[in-house]
Amino acid sequence: MLTILGFAMIATFLVLIMTKKMSPIAALVLIPALFCVAVGQGARLGDYVIEGVGNLAPTAAMLMFAIVYFGVMIDVGLFDPIVRGILRFCQADPMRIVVGTAVLAAVVSLDGDGSTTFMITVSAMYPLYKRLKMSLVVMTGVAATANGVMNTLPWGGPTARAATALKLDASEIFVPMIPALAMGLLAVFVLAYALGIRERKRLGTLTLGEAPAREPEQETVPAGIGGTGGTGGAGGIGRKDRLRKGAAASPGGTGTGAPAPAGGTEDQHGDDEEFRGLDPNRLTLRPGLYWFNAGLTAALLTAMILELMPIPVLFLLGAALALTVNFPHMPDQRARIAAHADNVLNVSGMVFAAAVFTGVLTGTGMVEHMADWVVGAVPEAMGPHMAIVTGLLSLPLTYFMSNDGFYFGVLPVLAEAGTAHGVSPLEIARASLAGQALHMSSPLVPAVYVLVGMAKVEFGDHTRFTVKWAVLTSLVVLAAGILFGIM
Repeated sequence: MLTILGFAMIATFLVLIMTKKMSPIAALVLIPALFCVAVGQGARLGDYVIEGVGNLAPTAAMLMFAIVYFGVMIDVGLFDPIVRGILRFCQADPMRIVVGTAVLAAVVSLDGDGSTTFMITVSAMYPLYKRLKMSLVVMTGVAATANGVMNTLPWGGPTARAATALKLDASEIFVPMIPALAMGLLAVFVLAYALGIRERKRLGTLTLGEAPAREPEQETVPAGIGGTGGTGGAGGIGRKDRLRKGAAASPGGTGTGAPAPAGGTEDQHGDDEEFRGLDPNRLTLRPGLYWFNAGLTAALLTAMILELMPIPVLFLLGAALALTVNFPHMPDQRARIAAHADNVLNVSGMVFAAAVFTGVLTGTGMVEHMADWVVGAVPEAMGPHMAIVTGLLSLPLTYFMSNDGFYFGVLPVLAEAGTAHGVSPLEIARASLAGQALHMSSPLVPAVYVLVGMAKVEFGDHTRFTVKWAVLTSLVVLAAGILFGIM
């Protein structure tokens, strides 16, 4: 009964947020509360919620101070050189912009933190997507999938969890998986190229040059329908339109890579602030402190990798030090904190709402019963192929439950079943990483709310668009692992 109710709770949640009948925060709180009562454990709802909040409080604290820290680093210009290089490559070509999104997300993912990746990627690319009327779910989908593949780094979380759960060495799990993960990353770049070509066909090929002439009123073309001329799709940007000379991709532009406003219309004027992005003339820049900020960030990431302190503590100290050195005056510090308050509140609120969901799912025993049912459903004949079974199960299970729940609750059971059929725990551990490309878009991953929040994308829209591509990428990783004899 708990198994059925567990799957029903998850399905209800996903349907409601994907159809936009409820907001994610409301659904994360009210749906599990309703199902907790349905299983006859309503009296213990408070205990489950408090336990869930306690488990996720360090994550919420980490995200809060990470947003402040990296927000300050973006403000002071630490990432401007990297962003300028990516944007110089992108120019105003939709295909290059989508590929550039994948490259930027993959590079920044090397720090092992999804929130950092999404903050930097969205801050750099959002102005381009908005100015060129590109699909924002393409940006969030590509960024999340690229980060999901890179999330398998030993310091990213899943590999360390698998190693801990099965008492293995993380390097023995990860190093042989590099070829398969490389194929997964290549699949993300191919996907980005294909989506970019689709966006280019929809919008037309844009070049940086003269301001476009004001076109007469034309019939609106629905989004997603490509055109050979006229509006070229939603957004009304015609094929081969020329944007004003001096756009941001060129030296002396706005620094965002987004073309400068082409005229003085009210809409364009109203969007100026939205498209400022990484303005090279912003007042928060601290060029004289560049190497201090770079050193502080390198030291912070090194301390994270070496686990010298808990990550929330490291970000708390880093944020305090970054604010104090870069903005020594109290009004400036308050202004920086206020500038990032929306993101902090949205993300922390979502995390604590997710704590209700995970608390009920775990406390009522639904997760345990669901895991037992899934493992028990594996046919005996599949025993010698438990590595492949584990890889396939990692897709839905890491999407519908936290990495902690999967790696510490389900993986040991799968490994034990594999050992009984002569499959080594190392193979099981490697296969368990296959689903991470999909996992990063799970509603139980706090970082994904940073992504959709900063990109101003509905979570349901992101889910509908991303899941199919993330599943495909995960299957590429799994197939490559089988082909290379890794599992």
